[in-house]
Order: sequence, then structure tokens, then C-alpha cells
Amino acid sequence: MSLSILGARVIDPTSGLDSISDLHISEGKIVAIGAAPAGFNASQQLDAKGLVAAPGLVDLSVALREPGYSRKGNIASETRAAAAGGVTSLCCPPHTRPVLDTSAVTELILDRAREAGHCKVFPIGALSKGLEGEQLAELVALRDAGCIAFGNGLQSFHNTRTLCRALEYAATFDLTVIFHSQDRDLAQGGLAHEGPTASFLGLPGIPETAETVALARDLLLVEQSGVRAHFSQLTTARGVQLIADAQARGLPVTADVALYQLILTDEALIDFSSLYHVQPPLRTRKDRDGLREAVKAGVIQAISSHHQPHERDAKLAPFGATEPGISSVELLLPLAMTLVADGLLDLPTLLTRLSAGPAKALRLPAGELKVGAAADLVLFDLEASTVAGEHWLSKGENSPFMGHCLPGAVRYTLVDGHISHGG
Repeated sequence: MSLSILGARVIDPTSGLDSISDLHISEGKIVAIGAAPAGFNASQQLDAKGLVAAPGLVDLSVALREPGYSRKGNIASETRAAAAGGVTSLCCPPHTRPVLDTSAVTELILDRAREAGHCKVFPIGALSKGLEGEQLAELVALRDAGCIAFGNGLQSFHNTRTLCRALEYAATFDLTVIFHSQDRDLAQGGLAHEGPTASFLGLPGIPETAETVALARDLLLVEQSGVRAHFSQLTTARGVQLIADAQARGLPVTADVALYQLILTDEALIDFSSLYHVQPPLRTRKDRDGLREAVKAGVIQAISSHHQPHERDAKLAPFGATEPGISSVELLLPLAMTLVADGLLDLPTLLTRLSAGPAKALRLPAGELKVGAAADLVLFDLEASTVAGEHWLSKGENSPFMGHCLPGAVRYTLVDGHISHGG
């Protein structure tokens, strides 16, 4: 199939392109930007006047809940929701049942993602068997099956020596390790950021040092082992400073932040709404401001949804007994557009943090609009708005943004030149 997208404002942050132009697509690839190549005849045309055409968004953490947690979501439902948010490529964490620590589970996820066809899925394999932090998983076999990086989530290794050996092994094969730096002992039993809000509500706290202590250790281990490292879900201003210092010393480390951490603070917990129960927890205004500045400066290269859909019952118990997480991937673009509306980022910088930045961090073949690249793109309307929840696709409705009117609206999402959302 050949397609011409006519009259869009084409923005490619990598090349600096920002102009009104046409895009021409054939056999899943971009074949021209501007005038159509000689002999090109589009079998379909898309009038995109008034729309922005940008690289499809790359989300580094979307829990697909399959296999094992079908009551919360599945690959078809959550990739469909991702496409509605402008996402064309996503990474799924290893927290499945069984855990994503075998080639069989990897292949199952990839097969079902291809069947669904809504967006491209890149599995993140478990760093340790069963995510138990004791024995190293079969990393090379998982890489060969399709895993693009490895992590243990918030389940830390029981022994620092074992973790160090795991990092050295990963470095030997040039594998990327994803860290969720949170000290198990300091965070144990905590539900909210340790501060005035948690004290007022009587909630057990998780101190800032739960992140910074673990982060300092992890960065030293990265330096010793030489492993390629990505730090995920940063929540504190001091943690960001540690990353900035490491980057200034030349360490090859990248980082991402959950989009909701750039919008919300621990003050949102004041009415005990379990919709704001997340791990790691929402932090202070000072921390949020530090995260925002790090995104603006490029210390944090990627903004991700950290989408965690839950069934309704998972959020109905008292706050401490509910399951943490927010369902947000299908709001990724309009929710991120609030950062532009607030004057924090300009549009090209935001699109960099949502596409080229995350793609480069995990070495994914995505995030660019250029001739010869896969035709993975999003078309959105800057003048329109999105009412969160009006056309909800995720099986998880656990979003505190329901009913909010957000700036911008995704009109089309294309994967390999095929429309996966819109039309």
C-alpha cells in the first residue's frame, strides 16, 4: 500500500525539521518528504492540513498484563490503548505470570503483539530468574528471543555481589540493564513520600533516601562494571542530580521519568484516593520541579507513561491495601501536552523526550521521520482537546485524570504505514 499525507506540519526533532510538507509512504517506509518521488502513485491520500505529523511516540514502560493478569488487561487491549495515545513502539516490563525470564514467554508476547498489530512491542527481560534477585536469568537466550534490555523492577537483588556479577556479565555482551533504584529496607512498608502529607494522613512514608542511597550504589556499580545502564522512574530532585553528575563524568547512563510525576505531587493524596497510590510514590513540589528541569535540560532523556492497568476491585480497598499504579498510556500525548501549555517545554523538545530520546536510550529502531525509516508516526491536532475517559480503550480505568479536558487530540497513529488508530 502507498499513502500520501498532505499538508501537515512535519516535525522531526532529530533533524530539526519543522515545516508544512507532505509525506509519502510505500511498503511501510517513508519514501519522500516534500515532493513525491518520480513515478509514485498513492493508493490512498490523507488530508492532514492543520495537523502535526511527528515520529510515533516511544513508551519505555507499558504493562501489558499478558500472560497471567488478564483481568487487568491484555496485549490486544493495552496496545490498542497505546495507539490511541500516539504510541507506535513500547517496551513491556517482565512482571508477567510466568515471569518474562524464558524465551517461551518472550515469543508468546511478540507473537500476540504481531497478531494485534496496534504497535510494536519490545520486551524487557527479567535480570534474575523469577525476579527473585538470586540467580541470573538466561540473558543471552532472552536477547536472541527478542528482549531489548533487562531489569528487575523494584525487586532488588538480595546480595550486592550477585548484582555486580550480573552487571559484569551483561556488560560482556553489551546488554542494557534497566534500574529502578529504590532501597528495599528504607522503602519497606511505605505507602507515600515521607513528609508532612504522609504524617498528616498517618501513612507510613518512603524517604527520599530510599531512592538516593540505591541510586548512588547503582551508579558506582555501573562505573565498575562498564554496563550500559538506564535509570527508570526517577522521583527525586536529588536523584536527578546524581544522574547529572554521573553523565558529567562520562558514564553512559540515561534516565526516564513517569509522566504523572511531572504533573502530580504527594499533596494529591490528601483525600486518600487510591488512584494516586503509585510506587515509587509521588514526591514534593520541589522534587517535581527538579524533575521538570531535568527533562528540560536533557538529563532525563525520556518521558514514559509507566502504564499499569488494574481491574476496578484493585483500587476499592482502603489506601494501604490497594494495588499501586496508574492507567495512562492512551493519554500519553494529550497529558504531555500540558507541559507545553504550561510553558515548561516547547513542542519539538517535548516530542524529543517522547520519541527520539527514549528510542536512543534503549537503542530502538524508532523515533525519527526520515526517508528510508519505518513509517511510524502520529498525526495530532494542536487546536483540539481530549476529554480523558470519553473513549476509553484500556481494560484498566484506574486513572486520576478521568474527565479532565487535556490539550491536543491524536487523530491518526500509523505503524509501518498502516493506520492503527483513527480514520
